[in-house]
Amino acid sequence: MDLPELPGFKFGAGDMFGPPGLYLDSSSSEPDFGFAFNDRNFSDRLLRIEIMAPGSNPGAEGFGSISDWARRRKRRREESVNVSDVLAGAEEQVLTNEKPDMDEGEAMIQEAFAGSDDEDDVTNAPNWGFESFDYSGVERVRELHISSPILAAKSPFFYKLFSNGMLESGQRHATLLINASEEAAFMELLNFIYTNTVSVTTAPALLDLLMAADKFEVASCMRYCSRLLRDQPMTTESALLYLDLPSTVIVAASVQPLTDSAKKFLAARHKDITKFPEEFMSLTLAGIEAVLSSDDLEVASEDAVYDLVLKWARARYSSLEVRREILGSRLARSIRFPFMTCRKLRKVLTCSDFDHELASKLALEALFFKTEAPHKQRSLAAEESASEHRRLVERAYKYRPVKVLEFEHPMPHCVVYLDLKREECIGLFPSGRIFSQAFHLGGQGFFLSAHCNLDQQSSDHCFGLFLGMQEKGSMGFGVDYEFSARSSPSEEFKSKYKGNYTFTGGKAIGYRNLFGIPWTSFVEEEDNVNFINGILHLKAELTVRRSTDP
Repeated sequence: MDLPELPGFKFGAGDMFGPPGLYLDSSSSEPDFGFAFNDRNFSDRLLRIEIMAPGSNPGAEGFGSISDWARRRKRRREESVNVSDVLAGAEEQVLTNEKPDMDEGEAMIQEAFAGSDDEDDVTNAPNWGFESFDYSGVERVRELHISSPILAAKSPFFYKLFSNGMLESGQRHATLLINASEEAAFMELLNFIYTNTVSVTTAPALLDLLMAADKFEVASCMRYCSRLLRDQPMTTESALLYLDLPSTVIVAASVQPLTDSAKKFLAARHKDITKFPEEFMSLTLAGIEAVLSSDDLEVASEDAVYDLVLKWARARYSSLEVRREILGSRLARSIRFPFMTCRKLRKVLTCSDFDHELASKLALEALFFKTEAPHKQRSLAAEESASEHRRLVERAYKYRPVKVLEFEHPMPHCVVYLDLKREECIGLFPSGRIFSQAFHLGGQGFFLSAHCNLDQQSSDHCFGLFLGMQEKGSMGFGVDYEFSARSSPSEEFKSKYKGNYTFTGGKAIGYRNLFGIPWTSFVEEEDNVNFINGILHLKAELTVRRSTDP
């Protein structure tokens, strides 16, 4: 471990000193300086810790659970400050001799240089411009003998503190003002700096220590706490709390594994978002984003995701202005608009919860993506797959997305494209079904369904394709239909089955053995002309024939 050179201390690369057991073990590069903690024989400074009375900070009461810790941190948010900013302010005040304007509960650092030979005598130390500060809120004072090289080696904050404005001679001490609620965590942090271990094990205490390590820039302690918290059982409450930590903590590389674990936990718990509807609606913004980031979300369609996001936002943010801001800057990135139906995209354009300009941009981007050839779509999705917001990556929808071309003249007519992955088809055996998203023709809703069923003639399993009409009443609706499939090597669509049928609500028609071959031949890997690059391309053409009353 490289230690900074401070006056009176120099460490060579091969220097080994101290009592037996100085180094933890042969495999560890981190020395154990526990023997030197608060020992004046191995210390060059005196740290004076002035502790604010509990009455000065309403968040200083005890706690015993994650819930208590969360409530206490919420109350302390407005009081918290960045210690490095305070230090920078202290430096400026020394140069300008301006008096500080400090609020109760802020952390203050003073560095003084005593003129006495007695290292504990600080009466002659200059006050660095803090002579007007009201110390009436200080409940008690703790003094510790510290080694500045040890603290500086682990903490850039302490390195800047001890190396700023140092005199070549004279005794030194540092003063730190903290809240009573921070005392235990700060002492634990000092213990870690010296020994590379901690004595606390509960989640609330580790979170306090994590916050202290962030404030005093001890990255190794943040990493240590993050690992210990990951090893504890994850709950919805703790996961949301980890994702709601201050931004300075969340962006730290040492805490990323913890927040990643929290996101994975929430995504897995709410994989089926209908399983815990009340809990889902109570999630925080960060929790909602974690759930919606999952590709494995079990949801009927992206239309359902859109509706759910709107429902959550309207329940959480009563102000339209605030809701628009949250949807536009955060949640819109979690909705995969290219996989929404055209009918729903039209509703996006007229939704007052979205800024109109943003809604138009999102809908146009989605429509342009839909018009791309399949190979281009896969290429675009692959490019974005490594990003945080995977808008072009298809989820595992319960109802498979379709592409639809609609024509109104001379008769209502539509062409529907349905792509299925080979592994999806294999998963249908022996009696599974895959349903497409709904599409519309002549004002009626239809869907396609792919089946693995028994051929009535040969009793072999085979692949079937069916067309169904959603429940809309008893009125008959006549449709001419044709099923086609693309096959290699020509990769052109070839007609497999055609017919006509007068639908009534809830009825379906189709062909039980679309390819006229048994299931084993349909899914075989070698010389299979039905799957192109692992994708089965199906097409259904529908034309309104006539509409009659039953």
